[in-house]
Amino acid sequence: MCELLGISSKTPDDYKEILREFFKHSYANPHGWGMMYKSDGEFKIIRETVSANESTIIDDVIHQLPKQDILLAHIRYATVGSRRKENCHPFVRTDRSGREWTLIHNGTVYSGNMIEKYADHQSGDTDSERIIMYLMDEMNKTIEANKGPLGEKQRFDVVDKVVGEITPRNKINLMIYDGELLYAHKNMKNTLSFKRQNDGIILATKPVDDDNWIPLPMTRLLGFKAGKLAYQGTDHGNVFVSSLENITQFDAMNI
Repeated sequence: MCELLGISSKTPDDYKEILREFFKHSYANPHGWGMMYKSDGEFKIIRETVSANESTIIDDVIHQLPKQDILLAHIRYATVGSRRKENCHPFVRTDRSGREWTLIHNGTVYSGNMIEKYADHQSGDTDSERIIMYLMDEMNKTIEANKGPLGEKQRFDVVDKVVGEITPRNKINLMIYDGELLYAHKNMKNTLSFKRQNDGIILATKPVDDDNWIPLPMTRLLGFKAGKLAYQGTDHGNVFVSSLENITQFDAMNI
């Protein structure tokens, strides 16, 4: 499955080794890679359709990477959507107030009529891109009702609502950055964990070193600002359980 990496910190720090270890996992996720990072005070997005292990540029990108206080990275295992650049994460959209949003996703949307309507309007053909398009529509409705830009808590509440709507029967592990807050959510067991490093927090689908990683809470959106937890959403309770897991549980119960 795809893997996610997210970093939020109070002050910029060197995460080159973390990134190198993360991208080594591309052997099992060979269908593309991408990253959002800061350079010269501006956000940059880089995406390739090759495995990070086969990339001719990734070593230079990481070597030249300045210290970061926010970062998103993704390695892709294609389940929905073909192998092309438009389907590589991160996905970026701008809301009506001019705020830029960046999303990375691990999972599959099996059931979700609210996002299917975007299939004819997206750049690629992934369900992940449709998630951010739906989020932008819901954000823009709230901006319009508010008659202006939204505050942190207002934005968090919209994301929390959207996550609650799309999680039933779906695999929704994701991270989103809105220029101030890093949002993180998981509803699949044995996935996203976190650890502290200096005055920041690192989140990853699988640990990238031998430190003590702590499982991220399930089925609850979290919002981090400058490396600290700022907001917690409602526990929607929509844990994704595969059909195989259901069969195993029934067998164990002799059903």
